[in-house]
Amino acid sequence: MGSMERDAAAAAGTAIYPLHRCKTVHLVRHAQGAHNVEGDTDHSAYMKPDFFDARITPLGWNQVDCLREHVKRIGLSEKIELVVSSPLLRTMQTAVGVFGGENYTEGESTLPLMVKNAADSARPAVSSLNCPPFLAVEACRERLGVHPCDKRRSITEYRTLFPAIDFSLIESDEDVLWVPDVRETFESLAERGMKFIDWLWTREEKEIAIVTHSGLLSHTLRMYSKECHPTVRHEVSKYFANCELRSLMLVDRSMLGSDSSSYNYPGKIPDGVDLPSDVATDKKHLEEEEAQERTESV
Repeated sequence: MGSMERDAAAAAGTAIYPLHRCKTVHLVRHAQGAHNVEGDTDHSAYMKPDFFDARITPLGWNQVDCLREHVKRIGLSEKIELVVSSPLLRTMQTAVGVFGGENYTEGESTLPLMVKNAADSARPAVSSLNCPPFLAVEACRERLGVHPCDKRRSITEYRTLFPAIDFSLIESDEDVLWVPDVRETFESLAERGMKFIDWLWTREEKEIAIVTHSGLLSHTLRMYSKECHPTVRHEVSKYFANCELRSLMLVDRSMLGSDSSSYNYPGKIPDGVDLPSDVATDKKHLEEEEAQERTESV
């Protein structure tokens, strides 16, 4: 075995990627919704019209408060540059409850992220001060069709409940994606989730929180983790509990990202007789190593 083969074997379990080709994503499944109470034990309950765009339960709000305390305690709330949420009531309630500002007070210079008692939540208004921007994105919605809990309200109505969330990327005021008689396939769901991940590379932010749904998370992450070690694959793609947070690193192996590093420094030294002797020596050694590697590969 040549030196190149030995080196490759030693590094088989590790990898190095440029920092600017990586993003940290903090994935969160929404807190317990009214539909989960019955639906988790009786799947047919998801068909109930009463669960249209299901809201968070009182237990769900307790889950939100616990996760909010956790992200503050570990300093995560100060690192996140953007919060992306599925435009459904339960996901936006979770997003603003976990990552939003403190209680909104009348007279603030900005709009609240959530108004007082939004959707009969009995919760105070949430401020948009001292927190990252919030963006609603349809691509990270739950599996579409048939189940009323996965149909959204109009954007006009949502704007009255969540004034400071940015809905500008959603083209239709009414929900044109959900249909009552056709359920989105798992393949389509996973493909949509993967396109959503690709879309994240168009964003400048490097640390992003995403509040979405169990179906989209499970099927998307299962596709992305196919090439991982079985232990890692299980850790990445296992089912999300309500209000569970899981942090992952996205690596741009396909060069989707086009930005350059803001940290790298070229270390340029003028060529010519002023080239320091140690640099000249290192350069010579590097050229010799590259020549040796070419010889061994023949």
